Order: sequence, then C-alpha cells, then structure tokens
Amino acid sequence: MLDVIGAALLAAGRPVGPQELSRLLGVPEEAVHRSMQELSGPLRQVGLAVEAVAGGYRLIVAPELVPALEPLMAPPPLPALSQAALEVLAIVAYKQPITRADIELMRGSSASSLITLQERELIKVVGRKDVIGKPLLYGTTEKFLLEFGLKDLSELPALELEGLTEFLRG
Repeated sequence: MLDVIGAALLAAGRPVGPQELSRLLGVPEEAVHRSMQELSGPLRQVGLAVEAVAGGYRLIVAPELVPALEPLMAPPPLPALSQAALEVLAIVAYKQPITRADIELMRGSSASSLITLQERELIKVVGRKDVIGKPLLYGTTEKFLLEFGLKDLSELPALELEGLTEFLRG
C-alpha cells in the first residue's frame, strides 16, 4: 500500500486528500493517515517528505535539503506582494466571502490589488452577493493555503484586536 500512496502523491503533483486516497486504495481514512506516518521514514532516506497541506498530503523536498538544491528549483519567486495587496489578502482570508465594496470600506481605500491577487491565484470569485447589483464575492484559493503552508483556514493566526480598529474600519 505504501508504494501506491507514494506513487499517487508523486503522480498527482498536488495535495491529495485522505478521502481520495481512501477511495483509491479501498481502505479506511485512518489507514491512510497511518500509512503517511510509515511512509515518512523511507522517504527521508531519499531526500523527500510528506507534507500535510490544503486538506491533503503532497510530496516535497525534505526541508533541510532545500538550501543545497535551491539553484535547481524553479520557477523563480514572484516579486513580493505590496503592503496594500497583503492588506486586501488578509481581509479576504479572514472575512470571506466578501465584496470589493466591503474590502474598501474596511481599508478606507481602494482594493485595486484584487486583480493582482487573482492573477497570482491567491483569491478567486466564489459567488455573488444577493443584493442589488449582485456584487462579486471573493474568497481564498487552494494555492493560498499552499503558499502560506496552511492545512485549512482554521490555521490562520488569531487576529490581534489591539490597533485593528484603525486598520479595519468595518
């Protein structure tokens, strides 16, 4: 079973959920979780690791080897997000689903960074609000979880309320 799980994680090239692996193997999810722990040892011997992220598991280069392999790893990182883009992303992450108008109300300024965040696939349109004009609702993507190393949104750090009212006016 370990061979099939390892091959599945490699072949998928994305996080694979325990439910999906359970169906593939015809075993209970608990067996999948146990197998992930068993697989960790042999993988470390060849410089790989299993990472639990975005509600599933994926194969990664063992973190301690990343510095040595950095010249081989691609693509080069995108330029850092601007402060405004990070603010908009934080608002979307914590308040989703949320409209552009609500983001702008909370920030007290434009939410033009939504375009950049959509281009980087960190946020997406998740629906429309049921009000006049039917404005778009934004939410985070699986890529957001991957980029920030989160299993799910419950792993977002708690908001510090001190000083937050000056930043978030909504």
